[in-house]
Amino acid sequence: MRIHFIAIGGSAMHNLAIALQLNGHNVSGSDDEIFEPSRSRLSQRGLLPGEEGWHPQKLNKNIDAVILGMHARPDNPELLKAQELGLKVFSYPEFLFHHARDKKRVVIGGSHGKTTITAMVMHVLRTAGMNFDYLVGSKLKDFEVMVRLSEDAPLMIFEGDEYLSSPIDRRPKFHWYRPHIALLSGVAWDHINVFPTFENYVRQFEEFIALIETGGKLIFNRGDKVLNGIVGSSSRTDIEKIAYKLPDYHIEYGKTKLHYLGTQIPLKIFGTHNLMNLSGAREICLQLGVKDTDFYIAIQSFEGTANRMELIRQHNGSRVFKDFAHAPSKVKATVQAVHKQFSRTGWWFVWNCILLAA
Repeated sequence: MRIHFIAIGGSAMHNLAIALQLNGHNVSGSDDEIFEPSRSRLSQRGLLPGEEGWHPQKLNKNIDAVILGMHARPDNPELLKAQELGLKVFSYPEFLFHHARDKKRVVIGGSHGKTTITAMVMHVLRTAGMNFDYLVGSKLKDFEVMVRLSEDAPLMIFEGDEYLSSPIDRRPKFHWYRPHIALLSGVAWDHINVFPTFENYVRQFEEFIALIETGGKLIFNRGDKVLNGIVGSSSRTDIEKIAYKLPDYHIEYGKTKLHYLGTQIPLKIFGTHNLMNLSGAREICLQLGVKDTDFYIAIQSFEGTANRMELIRQHNGSRVFKDFAHAPSKVKATVQAVHKQFSRTGWWFVWNCILLAA
């Protein structure tokens, strides 16, 4: 296929462009501004536009599909040309759904933790040797790109973002995916520039639950009061609802250890928010046929994702973490996690942990 990207420089967009090129498609694109790391990654693949800006002349009847990014505007010259030519214009979540429509779809949503939960599931499934496609919102160790599309994988794992699909498709991205297995990690009013009231924001999650496939499963965080209210008021009796909670654990000399069947399982991650994420990921993997014993073996080597409580330097008892805590609830969870994890080794150590906002 010949596929053209309008606003190819976006985080998800440039990864999708690379994934499609790796699958043998002829990919082109435009954007009026492209920043790192998108610029370097596109350049390495020969996908970086020759010049910035919008160029309607790139569009012609030979284009099989146009993928429209959120950075573009409804009056974008390339979009108008594509519409004039009658070309099929997709948002990227729409394109991904069409790719995965005959696969089992697992969607991880929620206001917080969805990237980490998605990454945990991917890490465990890869360790278990399972074949799957995926969409995740961060660069992960041992995964070349943030999107994988294949013809043979029977399963696709989606990080389900509630932000809008495109400038001409104002529905949340995760409403496209229609999961067979869904997870919601919690609800804390986010994207207030798009969802002007808390009630409007909550409604997006109610609609997401309504879009779960008949006979599907909804996994949800028992500790989130708002989410429990949403799930409790749902009229869906044709899906299974599975609650997860904080696992048993203790902290020993700055290391977190889970309790499982009388054994202690050391982890490379820490913080109660990450342990809740782990519990949700375990439930998903269990539904996909991964035994708990195999899950706990695999999760011991999980190091987290880029920019999420990422340890970037340690020296002489001091540690520097980089974190993508872009909302008050996330900042609070991050600070509390560092404080609890290291206070037992002495208060001086807590003050030597520095958090950098990504």
